[in-house]
Amino acid sequence: MTFSIAATDGSGRFGIAVSSSSPAVAARCAHLRDGVGAVSSQNITDPRLGTALLDRLQAGHSAQEAIDGVVQESPAVDYRQLVVLDAHGGSAVFSGAHTLGVFGEGRGANSVAAGNMLAHPGVVQVLCDAFEASTGELEVRLMAALRAAMAAGGEAGPVRSAGLSVVSGHGWRDTDLRVDWHDHPIEELEKLLDVWLPQRQDYVIRGLDPASSVGYGVAGDER
Repeated sequence: MTFSIAATDGSGRFGIAVSSSSPAVAARCAHLRDGVGAVSSQNITDPRLGTALLDRLQAGHSAQEAIDGVVQESPAVDYRQLVVLDAHGGSAVFSGAHTLGVFGEGRGANSVAAGNMLAHPGVVQVLCDAFEASTGELEVRLMAALRAAMAAGGEAGPVRSAGLSVVSGHGWRDTDLRVDWHDHPIEELEKLLDVWLPQRQDYVIRGLDPASSVGYGVAGDER
């Protein structure tokens, strides 16, 4: 019920973009950690596997080693689909025997993607190809990948939720946008991104150095 891409721009930023026919997909599937990498735990989702994979990456395992270890230790892993991008650009995908519908995976120099219940298996390679061909902010490039995947057919049925998250070394997700239930979630996500990106760095400054942050003219903020 899901397709996702994990990617980096090579500057230490890592991101995930994901969409699904299920509600609130990004709340369950997207997992990121500063300096470590990006993971999606999807299909019949166990969000705990995202944390387990990031822990292994942080301990020094490669993307493939992390997946191999989690697969070996997870009794219901045949129901899971896992996507991992590590801090060194290594990537790995696991699709269990009970992965739903048409499924596939895609790879790029700085990206990896996977999906299930797809319109056709090539949709996920389109995610990576579109990302690799794009320029600009990591968020914009991830958004371009989602749009391209939808244009290539997307899921076999309608998608209802989407999300886009990025970490940049600040200690939190400096972008974390979600559309949890909508007839056109990817279009709505892009609208949110257009609102968010011009303000993103201001909110980073508010977290790191509030005394120098800009005000927004709201009641009680007279700066």
